[in-house]
Amino acid sequence: MALPTVAIVGRPNVGKSTIFNRIAGERISIVEDTPGVTRDRIYAIGEWLNKKFSLIDTGGIEMSDQPFMAQIKAQAEIAMDEADVILHVVDGEGGVTDADEYVAQILYKTDKPVILVVNKVDNPERRLDIYDFYSLGLGEPYPVSAVHGIGTGDVLDAIVENLPVDDEEENPDIIKFSLIGRPNVGKSSLINAILGEERVIASPIAGTTRDAIDTHFVDPEGQEYLMIDTAGMRKSGKVYESTEKYSVMRAMRAIDRSDIVLMVLNAEEGIREYDKRIAGFAHEAGKGVIIVVNKWDTLEKDNKTLQNFEADIRDQFQYLSYAPIIFVSAKTKQRLNKLPDMIKDVSAAQNMRIPSAVLNDVIMDAVAINPTPTDKGRRLKIFYATQVAVKPPTFVIFVNEEELLHFSYERFLENQIRKAFVFEGTPIRIIARKRK
Repeated sequence: MALPTVAIVGRPNVGKSTIFNRIAGERISIVEDTPGVTRDRIYAIGEWLNKKFSLIDTGGIEMSDQPFMAQIKAQAEIAMDEADVILHVVDGEGGVTDADEYVAQILYKTDKPVILVVNKVDNPERRLDIYDFYSLGLGEPYPVSAVHGIGTGDVLDAIVENLPVDDEEENPDIIKFSLIGRPNVGKSSLINAILGEERVIASPIAGTTRDAIDTHFVDPEGQEYLMIDTAGMRKSGKVYESTEKYSVMRAMRAIDRSDIVLMVLNAEEGIREYDKRIAGFAHEAGKGVIIVVNKWDTLEKDNKTLQNFEADIRDQFQYLSYAPIIFVSAKTKQRLNKLPDMIKDVSAAQNMRIPSAVLNDVIMDAVAINPTPTDKGRRLKIFYATQVAVKPPTFVIFVNEEELLHFSYERFLENQIRKAFVFEGTPIRIIARKRK
């Protein structure tokens, strides 16, 4: 189920990004030691009182070639359309400005909850000054100091109170997958080819698809799917339209809603640096991944073309070593008939549960092959392992000291688990816990 979305809007230099970082906390930083994984700062996951939500910093949207007010309007309109809750941030030191009133007038048109956050209120004696902001007509102002963390708890309480209640029930057997990739790699054409009908507009002009589009369908074997098409993602520095940046946000939400992500590459253009970053979004989110190389029919090939292209993918996407690769053509439908079975296989791997007794046999065999490491005279001891979750498969290993389970040995254990069980297409997580 997709997380609710909270968007932060306001004129420049009021502290939107500081509030974003304060709410996101350490979640905005990627601590995984794998190459090519990154994330745009405009998107993060927040959590308060055991409730999670997607957080969008519209301060990341800049259009330097357009007037100042147009930038503010674009931010507010994106928030109105995409968010479930909107934070309107103003500057407590500067007082009410024309730009603040302009944003408020735009937000009047939405039926979304709007929380008025007065930032930079560091001095308790100046809290009376916030009452000037009642004139914006957005209800009670919340004084905060994002730099020092003062008042952010009250804002988070207000966010949680206004988050939508999720009453929707889903078919637990449905497989949800999305197609992601840079503009013009052929995602929409692939969807049309898979469905056998012109369900989505396809065009050779980069960036034609603006929104995420859901399509339900059932295969001949009765398996139900939800397919999510997303707009192409561009590198941040090359995005000049608010709608393009908005498409990145929609794509991130599509990944969040998906079980499996089809990472689409353009065979004509080869692998670009940002392809790796886009795939990193899905990897970091723990989604199943299939690498789909489209437009394969356009290349002049010899007997080593496919082998060399696959080797290049494995070299460039080292953190996706578990992901299967398929070379297809949306135009000729080459190999597209294999995609549904690949998706079902990845789904089965995502949902696989390993009995604890079998898992521990594999772990003990791994330790016998490669003894646990030592650090300053202390040796890692592994007592017990158990699987605690699926999507992605997650294993907790109880040890004497968590810090003794080095990244390299954790990767070794992951490889041994993958050798013993079929986890193709899905990342797996290993968590060390000290035995009490």
